[in-house]
Amino acid sequence: MENFVVSARKYRPATFESVIGQGHITNTLKNAIKNNQLAHAFLFCGPRGVGKTTCARILAKTINCSNITPEFEACNECDSCKSFNQNASFNIYELDAASNNSVDDIRGLVDQVRYAPQGAKYKIYIIDEVHMLSAAAFNAFLKTLEEPPPYAKFILATTERHKILPTILSRCQVFDFHRITIESAVTQLKKIITNEGIVAEEEALHVIAQKADGAMRDALSIFDRIVSFSGKNITYKDVIDNLNILDYEYYFRGVDMMLEKDLPAMLLLFDEVLAKGFDAQHFLSGFSDHLRNLMMCKHPNTHKLLEVAQSIAARFIQQSQKCSSSLLLNGLNVLNKCELEYKSSKNPRLHVELTLMKLSHIQSIIDINSGNPDAKKKITNVTAPPVLSAQPQPETTSNSTNNTLAQPTVIAPERVVKTEPVVSIPIKPIGNNNAMSKLDKLRMQVSQTTQQTINDTATETEKAPIVYDADVPLSQVSFTETWRKYLEKLSEQGKNSLSVIYKNATSRIVDANIVELTLASQHEREMIEEDKINIIPFLRSNLKNGLIDLTFIVNQTSQPFKAFTAEDRFKVMAEKNPMLNDLRQSFGLEFE
Repeated sequence: MENFVVSARKYRPATFESVIGQGHITNTLKNAIKNNQLAHAFLFCGPRGVGKTTCARILAKTINCSNITPEFEACNECDSCKSFNQNASFNIYELDAASNNSVDDIRGLVDQVRYAPQGAKYKIYIIDEVHMLSAAAFNAFLKTLEEPPPYAKFILATTERHKILPTILSRCQVFDFHRITIESAVTQLKKIITNEGIVAEEEALHVIAQKADGAMRDALSIFDRIVSFSGKNITYKDVIDNLNILDYEYYFRGVDMMLEKDLPAMLLLFDEVLAKGFDAQHFLSGFSDHLRNLMMCKHPNTHKLLEVAQSIAARFIQQSQKCSSSLLLNGLNVLNKCELEYKSSKNPRLHVELTLMKLSHIQSIIDINSGNPDAKKKITNVTAPPVLSAQPQPETTSNSTNNTLAQPTVIAPERVVKTEPVVSIPIKPIGNNNAMSKLDKLRMQVSQTTQQTINDTATETEKAPIVYDADVPLSQVSFTETWRKYLEKLSEQGKNSLSVIYKNATSRIVDANIVELTLASQHEREMIEEDKINIIPFLRSNLKNGLIDLTFIVNQTSQPFKAFTAEDRFKVMAEKNPMLNDLRQSFGLEFE
């Protein structure tokens, strides 16, 4: 029995020309060989299965070939090419960094670099999955990678470029490999089925290429799996059954149901999808892709963005002519929101069904907004239960002869504006007659007082400013009397600290409207600055002068700092509470 070789190995490219979808890299490498400008280190980056290791082997084989063709390809006839094809070359080494990632492995490689090649021009080292090397291994490799012998070439390959140290990147020529396009993958699959004598539908090959997601190796693996399933005749149905893919037909039917506003049929379609064992999220993702493809068909310039077979593309173009752009955009928005919230939903099936209900009503909303009279008539004829207003209606008097009770106000469902009433939550004190309840009462009293002060301030602010016909000039007598009244007002309000500052300040009338205050510290000035909102209106109102203003001078030496003793503090407290003197005499207390 002949050993089976998978297509990924059997049809692996052996020349630069046979590499698929990487022309920008193969042409660069061939020109480097042509001009003898080969770098000593290359780094091939890109997704899996796009030809990084294959190109590394082709490059190693070609630069060691002794009879390079005019197209700068390997001849496959010299001793070096034959030994390479038989995996017996002594000058080309392949190292898998995933399993040889230690410092000792790299040191062994560095020791081998010291020896010259045998019967060839270069000694080439291909290190696959180089991002798996440890940091210590990378550091051990740095010096050799920067200044290798003239006969040594290094070709590194990785799928995760961001994991490689910048010091390694700076020592290599970096080549970025592209994902294989669906057209390129389908073209390669057609060549293979021709060589293998297999018949396949073009739609089936497109599905295989889409499922591979840009990796040619994956596409060939899927192809081998389908051949094992269906034999020499590959059909579209065999592919979607084997790969667990939803048929395009489900989505075409779903869009037709959206246009027809057929909600029951939409729900039954979703139930049919679930009955076949497909995941609901998979259905949502496919539906989104379908609407995206329809949107691409709305303009001829975007037809090329369809990655489907020609027969399927014709159906997309035909159905897109029935759908408006508004329908497709709103549908994509609804499906995208559903996909984002799907995992957090406690009832995924109901979540998807609600989305399908929205999709089936999008066309109705578009018809109403576009001014379609038929759509408005359908909505108007629908009998909806009356919605009673939540607010109590005032009693109204009727001039009709028949006195009837006032009917509740009916609000159309489309125009109901739901507002949440503002509910005042009373503060409930904790406890009954204990200390905590008294504290709560005190807090409530302070809160009410503060709120009342804010309201009074706002009311005063809203009042119009006082305007005098003729401003009365300032005089020392009138100012002294008004100043005394303001200090009494501060004492009544309990602002003793501010009252003391005003008493200690020295006032002087500068001109007819300006009063200069000399203060002892900057702190006193800041406190009076904050109180200007109160004292300025008081002075202007009592002195009948709307131009009065205060200026300040801070004199740090006007009142030297005095440290209060215990006796001084007691005298101040005793002035406020004379009973302290009786207490002191009763117990015979003395100051320390």
